[in-house]
Amino acid sequence: MEAWSQAAAAPLLSGTRRLPLLHCAQHMFASQTEGELKVTQILKEKFPRATAIKVTDISGGCGAMYEIQIELEEFKEKRMVQQHQMVNQALKEGIKGMHGLQIFTSVPKH
Repeated sequence: MEAWSQAAAAPLLSGTRRLPLLHCAQHMFASQTEGELKVTQILKEKFPRATAIKVTDISGGCGAMYEIQIELEEFKEKRMVQQHQMVNQALKEGIKGMHGLQIFTSVPKH
């Protein structure tokens, strides 16, 4: 079996856009993507009393979809839909270009 080479694959890849895929692959191995840092910073500013915030790019590093985990005492008296609305409201400007969010909210255990 022959080893893969870009020259041999060129006819198969003609007409494809390689840059976005390459861009995503590079970010898969980074510790935190630029988008993850940006979303995390927004959440820290909007929810300064959060005891835990974790943002994970689940689109492979492209910034199209994020999983958000946030722990906040203010969620205690709110239904889950209200908690998620609070997070969506905090990110309303930033999420316009995203395909989706997975939001997991919780209240700190004492």
